Amino acid sequence: MNVVVMGCSRVGARLAGMLDAKGHNVSILDIDSYSFRRLPSSFSGEALIGSGTDEDALINAGIKEADVFVSITQGDNRNVMAAQIAKYLFHVPKVVCRISDPIRQEMYQELGLETISPTKIGADSFYQAIGG
Repeated sequence: MNVVVMGCSRVGARLAGMLDAKGHNVSILDIDSYSFRRLPSSFSGEALIGSGTDEDALINAGIKEADVFVSITQGDNRNVMAAQIAKYLFHVPKVVCRISDPIRQEMYQELGLETISPTKIGADSFYQAIGG
């Protein structure tokens, strides 16, 4: 599977490392090269400086051959914009984006984007942990 990940945060780096360890072809994009320090030393994919909202950066990352695109930066707006570019311009079959705001997450899901809200998942996990 060919995967492009936008955002080398702790979560993005961990996801890229997990996919790479399973033998997938992974490219990870970030606007800050210092973020790549989070990748595991065993990471054999491509780490590229660039934005997932820039078509040239996406092409360099292999978006045209991608089976999956994940936008996982801290910015909801960037994530949605990049997800839409991947889905509607490059026709990537599987596109998933991080949306921190649970209300916006529902709205984007209704527009056809597959979203994950760490805010919602975190609150649900804490709720379960305290026996709520």
